[in-house]
Amino acid sequence: VRVSAKAVFSKYSIYPASFINFGVMLKGTRKTCTFTLENKGILNFKFLIYRALPRTSAMLLAGDAESKAVGHQSLLELFLQARLTLGMFTVYPGFGVIPPGSQQMITVDCYAEPLGTCKEHLSIDISHR
Repeated sequence: VRVSAKAVFSKYSIYPASFINFGVMLKGTRKTCTFTLENKGILNFKFLIYRALPRTSAMLLAGDAESKAVGHQSLLELFLQARLTLGMFTVYPGFGVIPPGSQQMITVDCYAEPLGTCKEHLSIDISHR
């Protein structure tokens, strides 16, 4: 009996790779921007978008395997939603599966309701990366 296997990581690209900047907007107006996740690998992968943790919290979660598992589970419970609203931004879809060779367009809506500057940082978790 001959047995063989090939181990691979998920291969992906995110573009445009730069920051999304809505610029100056009038109060009460909306703008939409998009970015694309592309599966360049040979297997499906899952993605999950969530609010980025502050650096100190992220470093604590990286401590040991048990902390990672507990932290990752709580992230899933807190952020697993189709639309993620952060301040004046709404991001969707917030999770999904992308087959090999396919792309998923992610939409970011900005509704400029409060006065002032709004900045948010997102993390994109891609399975088996």
